[in-house]
Amino acid sequence: MVSSPDVTVVIPTLNRPVLVTRAVRSALDQTFRNLEVVVVVDGPDEATHEALAALGDDRLRVQEQPERGGAPAARNAGVRAARGEFVAFLDDDDEWLPGKLQAQVDLARSGKVETPIVITKLFVRTPRTEFVLPRRLPDPGEPLSEWLTVRKGPFHGDGFIQTSTIMAPTALLTEVPFKEDLRRLQEMDWSLRALSRDGVDLLIVDEPLVVWYADENRPRISDDAPIRASLAWLRGVRPLVTRRAYAALAMTQVSSMAAQSHSPKVFGKLLYESVRYGRPGVRDVVTFAQIWLVPTRVRRVVRDRLIARRGGH
Repeated sequence: MVSSPDVTVVIPTLNRPVLVTRAVRSALDQTFRNLEVVVVVDGPDEATHEALAALGDDRLRVQEQPERGGAPAARNAGVRAARGEFVAFLDDDDEWLPGKLQAQVDLARSGKVETPIVITKLFVRTPRTEFVLPRRLPDPGEPLSEWLTVRKGPFHGDGFIQTSTIMAPTALLTEVPFKEDLRRLQEMDWSLRALSRDGVDLLIVDEPLVVWYADENRPRISDDAPIRASLAWLRGVRPLVTRRAYAALAMTQVSSMAAQSHSPKVFGKLLYESVRYGRPGVRDVVTFAQIWLVPTRVRRVVRDRLIARRGGH
């Protein structure tokens, strides 16, 4: 056991012993060695305990939640158990390349930001292709809320934050925990709230060092996304984003979940929110219509074929 690790890796999981073992190995195999790995099992799960015990690494701790609470609650529990100066999150179905943590720690300690949130680029692997996100770094003076939300292409924006890329000071994560009643948009919500605090800024390692397996058929412990909760979340973050970003959030991210309802009422609410409180662009309107009119699987297949044709860019 590492008595004073620099980084605590927090991995929430439930009933996926093979996947979480792969994730844990990718954390323990980092070139940065002064770390601990805390796996938070989201409820009783004997198979996962047995699989992780077989790894035999004293830097690994397993903590079981008394009952299921979802990925945000499991992450918060991992933060409370952390002994490191920084916490890095890793979803149980993703993995890291060996130099990921070293690059992040070096950037965090470069002195560029008082309280740094450090992310990396990542490889997105779908059943049909692979591509890299985010597409670009923020431009000088560009609001981060717009970098994260505004789309330049038909399928996703240039900016992107995914949980398995995030490393942040443990003190910041203690002060700004994940919302435990939010089942989707967790990275977006936490990032917007954390970045609104004085002295906090985003640093980005300009290299893909995470592999995100975007398996569209695999259930996740954060898949449930009630429409009413998503609309309430959207309205709650309005003070944290620009009008341009607000419209993009409503017409893209929230619509991507809400369109599954096929509800004209929800369609109208999101359109009203976008126009009344946001400043939608032509691309937002086109994407909004596409999301509501074209089935999700068809959009994903078309997206992956276009990306594959462009060589993963």
